Amino acid sequence: MAETTRTIKKYPNRRLYDTEISSYITLEEVRQLVLDGESFEVRDAKSGKDLTRSVLLQIIAEHEEHGQPMLSTPLLTRIIGFYGDDLQGFMGPYLERSLQIFIDQQQQFRAQLDSALDEASGATLQDLIDRNIELCRLMQDGLREAAAPDAAKPTSQRSR
Repeated sequence: MAETTRTIKKYPNRRLYDTEISSYITLEEVRQLVLDGESFEVRDAKSGKDLTRSVLLQIIAEHEEHGQPMLSTPLLTRIIGFYGDDLQGFMGPYLERSLQIFIDQQQQFRAQLDSALDEASGATLQDLIDRNIELCRLMQDGLREAAAPDAAKPTSQRSR
């Protein structure tokens, strides 16, 4: 059975209406949908225009402002620098792949850490250190692999 995409309508007064539960929701509740892995889209109630990215950026901005920032000023400056650059089209996919590699490595690390803690009675500290070093090496290899395909694309696209 195909999963349906939940529709949230955004009204001119900036209120968000979740059509699935027939109720107004907050940005924090939209964030919870993201954390729960729910498929949704945010649409302008009047025009039907897709506002999903705008709402997601608003959630990020609020968390950056009020929580512990994840995106430093130098990082944001560098990202802004890619807008209008020849490589702008490659930056988004590169960041997506890099983040996915990071998430995969984090899951592997957590699984190995859980396993190591279960085996802690027999494992030495050196074993744990060796496992951590191997995870770091795998993460670096994955990042290099993610960057490698992009290196060839700009040349071929420029010649078109």
